[in-house]
Amino acid sequence: MSGELAAALAAEHAAIYAYGPIGVRLSGASADQARSAEAAHRARRDSLVLLLAEQGASPPPPEPAYTLPFPVTDETSALQLALQIEERTAAVWRAALPATEGDQRTRALAALTDAAVRATRWRRTAGVIPATVAFPGRPG
Repeated sequence: MSGELAAALAAEHAAIYAYGPIGVRLSGASADQARSAEAAHRARRDSLVLLLAEQGASPPPPEPAYTLPFPVTDETSALQLALQIEERTAAVWRAALPATEGDQRTRALAALTDAAVRATRWRRTAGVIPATVAFPGRPG
């Protein structure tokens, strides 16, 4: 199971990194939303680091830098990246569900739900229609 949690931790590290360039391109309520999302990813990361350490696993450290899928140069690209980050994070957590049970499955489902809700908020903020998807964390 720690492989799925390690993958989830790597996704949380990447999300935290991405919210740096996202946050500097947003203002007002969108900037607040970005700060809240980054804080949520940091809390999830910290929780995972502790859980992996308790399991005797060596938590993967964050990369020194991540390659963003496109330049973040304005509000539109920042919103696109925020949405993409939440969708990718939801997908990693969704992939962890079959390999978990009990408290760990509850943790994975909560993380999937949180990322899906944030993705919906970003879709709404960006004016993407529809704002919701039928199966969060699933491609297509």
